[in-house]
Amino acid sequence: MNEADSVPVGSLVCPGPEERPDLWPWSAARTGGVLHVGGADLTRIASDYGTPTFVLDVASLRGRARVWASAMAEEFWEGYGMSGGDAFYAGKAFLSADVARIVAEEGLGVDTASLGELTLALRAGVDPSRIGLHGNNKSDREIRLALEAGIHRIFIDSMDEVRQVERIAADMGVSAPVMVRLKSGIHAGGNEYIATAHEDQKFGLSLASGQALGAVRAIQRASHLDLRGLHSHIGSQIFGTAAFVEAARKVIDFAALVRERLGLEVSAIDLGGGVGIAYTAQDPVPTSPVEVARALAGVVRERCAHHGLPIPRVTVEPGRSIAGPSMVMLYRVGVVKDVSLEGGGVRRYVAIDGGMSDNIRPVLYGAAYTATLANRDGSTALARCRVVGKHCESGDIVIRDVDLPADIAGGDLLAVPAVGAYGYSMASNYNMATKPGVLAVEDGEAHWFLRPQSVDHLLALDAGLE
Repeated sequence: MNEADSVPVGSLVCPGPEERPDLWPWSAARTGGVLHVGGADLTRIASDYGTPTFVLDVASLRGRARVWASAMAEEFWEGYGMSGGDAFYAGKAFLSADVARIVAEEGLGVDTASLGELTLALRAGVDPSRIGLHGNNKSDREIRLALEAGIHRIFIDSMDEVRQVERIAADMGVSAPVMVRLKSGIHAGGNEYIATAHEDQKFGLSLASGQALGAVRAIQRASHLDLRGLHSHIGSQIFGTAAFVEAARKVIDFAALVRERLGLEVSAIDLGGGVGIAYTAQDPVPTSPVEVARALAGVVRERCAHHGLPIPRVTVEPGRSIAGPSMVMLYRVGVVKDVSLEGGGVRRYVAIDGGMSDNIRPVLYGAAYTATLANRDGSTALARCRVVGKHCESGDIVIRDVDLPADIAGGDLLAVPAVGAYGYSMASNYNMATKPGVLAVEDGEAHWFLRPQSVDHLLALDAGLE
């Protein structure tokens, strides 16, 4: 046994579906050493469809969407004195036509944040009255499409957008349904780049400076804007409910100020997304949709009673918590290399056939992932490994440290859980790598939701090769 075969204190073994089911799709299970997802043998998937491949458990995605829709409907049920609750799937996490249809069938709306996402949701057949449009710098084309389609809400992100949407709506002779995105000042999220409610960042209109009240006043005076409510999104990858409760408190308190200063009743509030998921054994068990919905219902009820306000309809925007754990990434191992370290010791590098082009989050955010051998049990002896991609960057690290069987070798398969959110949607063609496909599995059957790219797809865009 060499130095790479000995595991340092503090095991980083990837927990299996039995130990930490929250990391994995609902159907994930190991049989005879081989990992199965959606009833499909991952060794057969690799053989038939190739690697790297995103493998999506359809039943897991559908079930998680259904749980969010049910939790919001239950906790904000009119029978409890509430005004109804909804969940809108955040398409930025991962979107395809089939995903849009599935979440819509399970009772969710779809929030989009670009012309591409909006166009896809509409072409997939999502009811326009269940679609929202986000963005801090929307184009006229995006706004026109939203108004032509008759979508549910456009989120106003600046005073410039108040004027922009009013101008376009006036030109089209329609009334634009808008919600104002508030900057609450709450710091939350796993990284400063995904915290979205503090003052010094690009999203929203500040409560503290009076921008938000000014925007509501301008909307009230506009002839072609219809104020649908207030919106708050404080960040991503948040555990627990305290930050969400505080944000809801600020939104309701601001709604009271709007009524006091402007005489407007706020009929709806959107409290955004950001519920965290587990990526490794070191992460806590995530907060459940029911826990989040119940905490929000409690603070909304309490603050509305305090101010004597009618209770608004409440929506949330889960994306990561639906898509994230529903998908695994399947890689094939290539080179395994032991590298001597300064000061002694050995680091084992395990190179895979993907990398930062299909998962940029470790490089971008320092996000941590884990992995398990998918095609066999492997030796009981473990080695601390660094899983790296094949790109021309020393920072192309998918997993900084994970304990894998010491006999790992070229040809083995690695499965990385919790890649469904921001994996494919942030993928690139760096080094002219082709994007992997997204393979949907259910009841042992597999088919493409998104086909893999080929080199010919990339070269077809190069005018110099025509």
